[in-house]
Amino acid sequence: MMKRQWDSGMGLSRREALKLGVLGATGLGLAGNLPKVLGANSLLKAKAKSVIQVWLWGGPSHLDTFDPKPAAGYDYCGKYTSPISTNVDGIQLCQMLPRLAKMADKYSLLRGMTHGNNGHETASYMVMSGTKPAAGVVSPSMGAVVSLKKGYDAGYKGLIPPYITLTRPQGRFSEAGFLGARYQPFATGGDPRKTPFAVEGIVAKGISDQRQKSRRDLLFGLDMLGKQMAMDPLVAKMDQNQAEAYSLILGEAKQTFDLTIEPDKLREAYGRNSFLGQSCLQARKLVEVGVPFITINSNAWDTHKKHFESMQRMLPDLDRAVSSLITDLEERGLLESTIVWVGGEFGRSPKIQWDAPWNGGRGHYGKAFSHLVAGGGFQGGQVVGKTDEHGENVVDRTIYPWDLTASMYELFGIDPFGELPHPEGKQVYVSPLAMGDIETGGVLREIM
Repeated sequence: MMKRQWDSGMGLSRREALKLGVLGATGLGLAGNLPKVLGANSLLKAKAKSVIQVWLWGGPSHLDTFDPKPAAGYDYCGKYTSPISTNVDGIQLCQMLPRLAKMADKYSLLRGMTHGNNGHETASYMVMSGTKPAAGVVSPSMGAVVSLKKGYDAGYKGLIPPYITLTRPQGRFSEAGFLGARYQPFATGGDPRKTPFAVEGIVAKGISDQRQKSRRDLLFGLDMLGKQMAMDPLVAKMDQNQAEAYSLILGEAKQTFDLTIEPDKLREAYGRNSFLGQSCLQARKLVEVGVPFITINSNAWDTHKKHFESMQRMLPDLDRAVSSLITDLEERGLLESTIVWVGGEFGRSPKIQWDAPWNGGRGHYGKAFSHLVAGGGFQGGQVVGKTDEHGENVVDRTIYPWDLTASMYELFGIDPFGELPHPEGKQVYVSPLAMGDIETGGVLREIM
């Protein structure tokens, strides 16, 4: 798609029109006729307080999840030729997602996602940061920006860091970007399926609470110098940091990461033997204590070989975990303030690669893919965007990664057109939409 040019003589400024979400396929013609006063005040009232990003690391097939194409034939559908209807008329899902099919009124499907890049590193960067690669600038992920705007610098009081990754970072790019190490996610390590969930620096495997308390008491008892200099500001700050560290290890944080206190029935509902399921349950617990951004890195979606054998194992886990997460959040009154964002860096090639060595695999595909969004101000029961009969091209309502992230920033109460602090003083915005020189389908106003 060509970059959209702006005529400065039109009634709305580029910035104002972008805020209104009118710079889509037909937006430019409409923008000049809208009252200019609507621009500056067009940001919605913030509804989201947290984001749970279920990152399907490697790129899930859109045809085998949220955008089935049964009429395309065996070379495109393989064994998944019987999509199931949902509880919303006209919306179908892959036959392997029956639980999600029963609750389509709770989420919206973004079938018009695109960026055209087939490389894991660049595609991950584009989707997670909502920007394009640019020389000399490594932009932060959305989680890092949320950590800046809603974390400690903005009055966040939680002991648990404001940006959490379950359980290990991807290593595709630096999530903090130019914001620096302070805004890197805290990666828990460990495995939420195991007891205990050994969270790095908080839950030590093989060391009981009593032993930790004994260590603390011994340390405090030997700290004679600290007692003598208790009024010194530097010593007082060190004591505060030490007390907070032990609060993490022995207090609220440890309880937050203790899945054994959750009912067995609930753990089973999420998928007790599933890494994804228990991570989704852990994410809900983090939302309850106010953590603003949680990323769940679910790997193994890079299915170049024997794709359908992998999907038979993985899709039931995805179905169970995400449906339980949405239900659990709603029952606890948290869905309205929590965005659930499900997707990966791209889709997979619609035409199946039957030949050896792929043996029924799917390649990388950035031209068209799908994401799911729920809660936090997003409406449910909607489909945004459309692909052609083979799922190869977006043919209606294109959605670029920056369109999606700008929409989520707005629901979070973060101005997508605000500036970010760059260490070299470069002018960088929360969203590249603020620059006005990037292709866009517009923010997702139709479901906000």
